[in-house]
Amino acid sequence: MWALLAGCYVYVSLYRLKTGVLAEELARGFAVTATTMGTLHAVFFVVYAPLQPVAGVLADRYGPRFTVSGGALVMHVGALLFAVASSLPVAFAGRLLMGLGASVVFIAVLRFCANWFRPDEFATMSGLTIAVSGLGGIAATYPLALAVEAVGWRTSVASLGVVGLVIAVAALRFVRNSPDKPDELGVPAVTSTASFAEARDNLRDVVGSSRTWLLAGVYFVATGVNITVFGLWGVPYLVQVYGLSVPDAAAVTLLGSAGLAVGPPAVGRLSDHLGARVPLMVASAAGFTASYGVVAVAGDPPLGVVAACFFVAGFLIGGYSLGLTVMKESYAAGASGTAMGTVNSAGFVGAAVFPAAVGVLLDAYWTGETVAGARVYTLAGYRAGFAVVTAAGVVSLVLTLFLYARET
Repeated sequence: MWALLAGCYVYVSLYRLKTGVLAEELARGFAVTATTMGTLHAVFFVVYAPLQPVAGVLADRYGPRFTVSGGALVMHVGALLFAVASSLPVAFAGRLLMGLGASVVFIAVLRFCANWFRPDEFATMSGLTIAVSGLGGIAATYPLALAVEAVGWRTSVASLGVVGLVIAVAALRFVRNSPDKPDELGVPAVTSTASFAEARDNLRDVVGSSRTWLLAGVYFVATGVNITVFGLWGVPYLVQVYGLSVPDAAAVTLLGSAGLAVGPPAVGRLSDHLGARVPLMVASAAGFTASYGVVAVAGDPPLGVVAACFFVAGFLIGGYSLGLTVMKESYAAGASGTAMGTVNSAGFVGAAVFPAAVGVLLDAYWTGETVAGARVYTLAGYRAGFAVVTAAGVVSLVLTLFLYARET
């Protein structure tokens, strides 16, 4: 059952990151600037972010089965619309639907984990779930680039949508919200939230906590920065600064997604073993900031260094992900989806803000030159972009230190 839900979540990551590989194709096809491209990428998150608390409420009220499968169906209809878009407004509508459907999937899968796994397994399972997004990120880089070269971006995206619809229907058919005999599994008995009034009270308690706001700031940075680099501007940076082909550049950014695939389960398992959450978050924020700082300072370091920095940044998302475990452990089981969804929403506000902001910055450094219809930006522009994400990393580090002081 977890595998079916995780299969739906693979697509969330794939869809939200695929713009990086498609960037030059979309720029040529729709004749857009970096600012417009950043906005097209970000519109997914404009709808995704504010619906995270709603996703938590739906998961608490109706359970993971209907929440995930329903969201996945909407998401894949959006992908099919995007694939056939003949104009920019239709492409925006398709991407908006993808974000709408995707918005409810992750938190509902975590609610499934809270229902079916013991408390001392949750950080591990949440890490494995986040690792699935790394697999989606990997698929959105080199494999997608090869598919686009072979059959074109429209056929590639449409094929993904059709397969995704099949997985969504299978999840609806086979997933169950919670075990019939939780005591036999050593998990707490969980019932759905009794009413929307109770869900409203849960949300009010969550929003009123300073812990929530500290973690929200951390997630705003971590998710926003990585999605900006791996999902949009990492590939053009490597193509224009290092002269790589799009598939080769995608292979380098793939390492960031590979780090995301192995880091969260490893850090989650370590956290469950040590019984420590926040100290690992502080250490991860420090390493995350340093990895992007290397690229910002050097501008065009050896390609192997860039690849290593991308991998480390992806891996250390595992430390940031412990914030969801902190939220889950801070509230009653019936409110866990609401608690995690509220904090997770901030990450995708960052994912909406950072890509567009970096796009505006790059446009300021546009050389006036285009290659095959795509704008060319300067090394100074990309250094400025990485400086912004490094500064944001410093902010996340400060916030984790405040959280450590609060919790100890």
